[in-house]
Amino acid sequence: MIVVTRLNDAQFAINPDLIERIHENPDTTLVTVDGAKYIVTESMAEVIDKIAHYRAHVLTLASDPRPDELARPIRIHPREN
Repeated sequence: MIVVTRLNDAQFAINPDLIERIHENPDTTLVTVDGAKYIVTESMAEVIDKIAHYRAHVLTLASDPRPDELARPIRIHPREN
């Protein structure tokens, strides 16, 4: 999730994978895949930078997980009919 700011200075987090388009004319508007629109105070470049940093962070965690963060195996038993 990335944190962005509404025009009333309230911050909210949005899943960047759901952002379909970003418009800047003059306000920056995020349009999600379901058609929702969010006007934010950040510039288009700032939003894109936040998305890039978020994705780089996810890739870093995926390539170098800490041993204590690894999921434990789950035993799956076949259903008995």
